[in-house]
Amino acid sequence: MEHNPASAWLTGAAGAAEQQGSGNLLRIVLVVMLVGCALTAWFLLRGYRQKDD
Repeated sequence: MEHNPASAWLTGAAGAAEQQGSGNLLRIVLVVMLVGCALTAWFLLRGYRQKDD
């Protein structure tokens, strides 16, 4: 497996965005951000749960 520098990834993403428009890349970024926020909220809020023993 070869190592690809970050600049190559960014260049590839920019090239894909030019061909398809920014809509697909923006959708992916938004979905990942929303899932990350939901998982972070779940992780933080589960610590505040009160156990009635």
